[in-house]
Amino acid sequence: MTNEKMEQRLAAALEKTASNDANGVLSRCEERKGTVIPMTTKKTTKRKWTSLIAACLAVMLLGGGLFYQRANAVASVVSLDVNPSIELKVNRSEKVLVCTPLNEDAKAILADMSNGADLKGAKLDVAVNAIVGSLVRNGYLDSISSAIMISVEDKDTARAEKLQRELTSTVDGVLQTSESRASVLTQTLTQDAVLEQRARENSISTGKAALVNRVLALNATLKFDALAKLSVEELKDLAEAGAPAMPIGMDAARTAAEEYAGTTAVDSVTAEVDPELDESPAYYEVELHTAWGEFEYLVDAYTGKVLSGQKDLLAAVSASNETTKPSGQKPAPSGTVQDIGYTKAKSIALNHAGLSENQAYDMDIELDDEDEKLVYEVEFKSGNIEYDYEIDAASGTILKHKAELDD
Repeated sequence: MTNEKMEQRLAAALEKTASNDANGVLSRCEERKGTVIPMTTKKTTKRKWTSLIAACLAVMLLGGGLFYQRANAVASVVSLDVNPSIELKVNRSEKVLVCTPLNEDAKAILADMSNGADLKGAKLDVAVNAIVGSLVRNGYLDSISSAIMISVEDKDTARAEKLQRELTSTVDGVLQTSESRASVLTQTLTQDAVLEQRARENSISTGKAALVNRVLALNATLKFDALAKLSVEELKDLAEAGAPAMPIGMDAARTAAEEYAGTTAVDSVTAEVDPELDESPAYYEVELHTAWGEFEYLVDAYTGKVLSGQKDLLAAVSASNETTKPSGQKPAPSGTVQDIGYTKAKSIALNHAGLSENQAYDMDIELDDEDEKLVYEVEFKSGNIEYDYEIDAASGTILKHKAELDD
């Protein structure tokens, strides 16, 4: 077929399909006469799959990055304060990102949890359960006047209030199980850069710092730094009393009681201190635990004056031993105390009541000073009867006893 005939046929075909461009097509054919045009098959399938895989990977990486960012973003800051102050940062799923002890007491509480590191990744309620359990075991929530404060800081008010309710329930559950009588205080906070700075400077949580500010609002003459050293229990009582002055603090109250009792040089003496700052007059109740009994002292919360308690305890105990010493007995060596002890006092009372130890319950034994004589007060119940005994600590003589129906 000649070129002329080919052009004629092409022209006829083009007239049926795209007649307006016939001349352009013919001219292009004319230009390509005698030119070999190689025909290749495009490999579009591989390119399409490559592009699709790349797009999927991009989506996965972007989604994974967003998930990682969200999982590690701090949504809420929860603090638990007694005197130990502990801060937990959690994500939106209520999982702990970091647990930080804010003072030395807190480090002792978290000692068996790798200083808080073991709680990373735990659900918040599980972590709080463990921390409160440690506070109970270490004696911070023993007394009826003790308190633990839960603070939740979150931009989302609804979420903060939800967390507050959940944590209050968790803490209440631990306290009830351990038969602790401590009270639970709660508060929600919004972010406050100034408050956070004050908290960091004083090694306390923002929650405790907020409580300090409440006290300062009642009495601006008080100092933030001094108030920050008080326990939550003291701050709560102080706020309820209107913050009339700066209390001496629990450590100073213990020192005042020991100096009054004359036991500062006795290493074996331990003490429990309960603030009663909402009473009038305000005072600290200090209970000294000694080798020869327990002794209670009341110390004025603002002056440090001892309001009640046995003065010069060692001398009083020695004098009591001398007056009850059998004829011919040599005096006890200086600084030692002779008494029958708790076990013997309990045995004397049970024998007199005609009961065995497993028949008695709610046993309570205290060594008190009465009319310059040390006396064991033994109380217990058996069935529906309550027994009370007073037993001479030196001789074991039953001084008083009674048994009455328990209402």
